[in-house]
Amino acid sequence: MRFDVQAILFDIDGTLVDSTGAVERAWRTWAARREIDADTILRVCHGRRSEDTIARFLPDVHRAAAVSELAQLELSDLDDVVALPATQTLLKRLPDDRWAAVTSGSRSLMQARLRAAGLPLPDVLISAEAVSAGKPDPEGYLKAAAALGYDIAQCLVIEDAPAGIEAGRAAGAHVLAVATSHNSDQLSAASAVIPTLEYCTVECSDLLAVTTQV
Repeated sequence: MRFDVQAILFDIDGTLVDSTGAVERAWRTWAARREIDADTILRVCHGRRSEDTIARFLPDVHRAAAVSELAQLELSDLDDVVALPATQTLLKRLPDDRWAAVTSGSRSLMQARLRAAGLPLPDVLISAEAVSAGKPDPEGYLKAAAALGYDIAQCLVIEDAPAGIEAGRAAGAHVLAVATSHNSDQLSAASAVIPTLEYCTVECSDLLAVTTQV
């Protein structure tokens, strides 16, 4: 499949960066302190803001402190955060004004993970605190396209999680999924699914021609 678009809007965790180990360790530590089943949390947290996940498990009075605690756990654990295959090459090919990142994580955490993985920081980074509603709400992707100056319908969203795919589709973007954290059948709402970004090429001219190779 080929997408001819003006810009690419990337998720970060699971799309550009492999932070699975760090994410799971943080949530398991957080859950153990509260005697909450960590596996239940991990089934619903991927692709969503921490505050939205925590809201499912704690009353409002405890949420702010719990979000802050989880953030500290995540920021203190960057040891095995690495770039996913082909991400460094792909990002180097893209002009700075033709790509952005939209994440359910905080700005400070996502910048730390990108640096730990040796990836560039985008000029446009829409983080958890920049939106009033997290994925699967489309707000983040709409804001990213607007910040770059492009129509969202002329953008390609690249995601690894169902919540992010839903957000991209709801925004009106084309959506490409990478099966790095979920099985392909869980990502079927995307226009196309590839194993990793190794399975696509990008040619840059007036438009970005993104071609999948599976």
